[in-house]
Amino acid sequence: MEIAAVFLPLAAAFIAGFFGRIIGDRGAHVVTCTAVVVAALISCVLFWQVAFLHQPRTIELFTWIDSGALEVSWALRVDTLTAIMLVVVNGVSAMVHLYSIGYMHHDRHQPRFFAYLSLFTFFMLMLVTSDNLVQMYFGWEGVGVASYLLINFWYEKPSANNAAMKAFLVNRVGDFGFALGIFAVFLIFGSVEFDTIFAAAPAQAQTTISFLWFEGHALTIACLLLFMGAMGKSAQLGLHTWLPDAMEGPTPVSALIHAATMVTAGVFMVARLSPIFEYAPTALMVVTVVGALTAFVAATIGFTQFDIKRVIAYSTMSQLGYMFFALGVSAYSAAIFHLMTHAFFKALLFLGAGSVIHAMSDEQDMRRMGGLADKIKVTYWMMWIGSLALAGIGIPGVIGFAGFYSKDIILEAAYADHTWFGMLAFWLGIVAAFLTAFYSWRLLIMTFNGAPRADAKTVAHVHESPWIMLGPLVVLAVGSVLAGAVFYGSFVGHHSHEFWGKAIFVLPENDTVEAAHHVPFWVPWAPLVVALSGIGTAYWMYQIRPEMPARIQAQFAPLHAFFYNRWYFDQLYDAVFVRPARWLGFELWKKGDGAVIDAFGPDGLAALTREAAARSVRLQTGYVYHYAFAMVLGVVALIAWFWLAN
Repeated sequence: MEIAAVFLPLAAAFIAGFFGRIIGDRGAHVVTCTAVVVAALISCVLFWQVAFLHQPRTIELFTWIDSGALEVSWALRVDTLTAIMLVVVNGVSAMVHLYSIGYMHHDRHQPRFFAYLSLFTFFMLMLVTSDNLVQMYFGWEGVGVASYLLINFWYEKPSANNAAMKAFLVNRVGDFGFALGIFAVFLIFGSVEFDTIFAAAPAQAQTTISFLWFEGHALTIACLLLFMGAMGKSAQLGLHTWLPDAMEGPTPVSALIHAATMVTAGVFMVARLSPIFEYAPTALMVVTVVGALTAFVAATIGFTQFDIKRVIAYSTMSQLGYMFFALGVSAYSAAIFHLMTHAFFKALLFLGAGSVIHAMSDEQDMRRMGGLADKIKVTYWMMWIGSLALAGIGIPGVIGFAGFYSKDIILEAAYADHTWFGMLAFWLGIVAAFLTAFYSWRLLIMTFNGAPRADAKTVAHVHESPWIMLGPLVVLAVGSVLAGAVFYGSFVGHHSHEFWGKAIFVLPENDTVEAAHHVPFWVPWAPLVVALSGIGTAYWMYQIRPEMPARIQAQFAPLHAFFYNRWYFDQLYDAVFVRPARWLGFELWKKGDGAVIDAFGPDGLAALTREAAARSVRLQTGYVYHYAFAMVLGVVALIAWFWLAN
């Protein structure tokens, strides 16, 4: 079953990609959707067997690398952590595949698109089932390549070209750190196999190594390098700038990449390597601070944007920040819990936004929407459910949406950590919760409420999406409502240790998830209070007093510009990296390659040859006396040479 769950999407990608012209659009739909849906059903069976019947297993397929001390097997590691990721990846991918049948039905290259979707799914499955760091890196780079192809699917658009290249280059920075981290792990442990590394981690807790001309704590250095890779894939502050631009791809791509798959790879990686990170407290502190700042910064940007997909994209970045500061305070189970629930409601929001865009004839600017609630009622209610889950609405100890259970346990764990960085994460998370609720209802009100702001022609063509698109929304909505309540006890309850088994590791003194159940009474209520305040503020500003946003924007123009321009990260990187690199490249091209290498190399030799030929041509005058004179000079030169030689 494990092999089928992983390799069925690869087989489908191969058939749709290489035989798409033969089987046609419908054939590509049938092959890829059937393969991924079957893989999703198998993943559910595996999840039950592994997580609840406690039957983890590792299936070794073959020896991949055997060179000196480096031995790497190609194996499928299926424990509770992997089983959760299999359900999430295959489940969301199945919904995206089905949804894409309706969304992409006008596109001329559907077999290629569905092949890319299935290929992306396969690489993500390889990443989460890896049994060693090298195999994980293979899946890691594979999802990078597949995401490049998907973001740049409409390659005729220059904006799609630029977005795909930006994602590729920014992730190269993170992947370079990940590669160095793998080298460091091999240097410390002499292996890249997870079981070997995890067993030896306690013995290496005090080891030091030399790195960049200084002696440092070995596991801290290795974990920080590995986290650098996670920052790139999961769009953490500093390496986040590619994420909103990736919206240039088709909307199903946004759902697949930003909901449950590529951007969660970094979260999965840190959770998988918890036995190493637990012995690197400084690295965990860095993870916490970066995650907390990411959650806050992304939320401040999200409430100023007008592109419906970009608002949701910054929401993704903010929620990933929650997951990372949960990892940083050793609440690995809470981070994965939020990863799972977030997959449901964020995929729901992205696909719901796609339904809005489909209804609005590809319009994405919320300022040209409005009045859609009565025209696309199913989409409207689906977006409401997704927004309630994202805002974390629920009554502590009673009931709530999926995001309520998973986000609140993260905040409670951060508070229970009782460290300065844990408290920083808690309070920044509280502020981000207010902003999240605010921009979620800002999106709903601007998109669906009030009078239509689009032109009459667009309004006349507004229509609900077909059920091939709405069906996946309903499935995801069910998960957005029930997933938190159903799985809370297993993931983060008092008996969660039996559920997780050996899939994650937490030192007893770092068990913040257990401590989270004993925080003061006001801590669980704080997120609900700020979320309701955010909803109320958005309703007052955009529904009751719609003139207020413009007045506030004018009064705080510099601050609004700062947030609207995304803290000027792109401009900063452009000034510090892009322009100097472009200038250096131009100078090396013109003055190095052109003026030196070409001038004295191929171009110089060619010019010298032409000049010599031109001068030689002048000797060919056609006059006999010129040739006779040349012969006399030759005889004189020959006699002189013989005379001087003797």
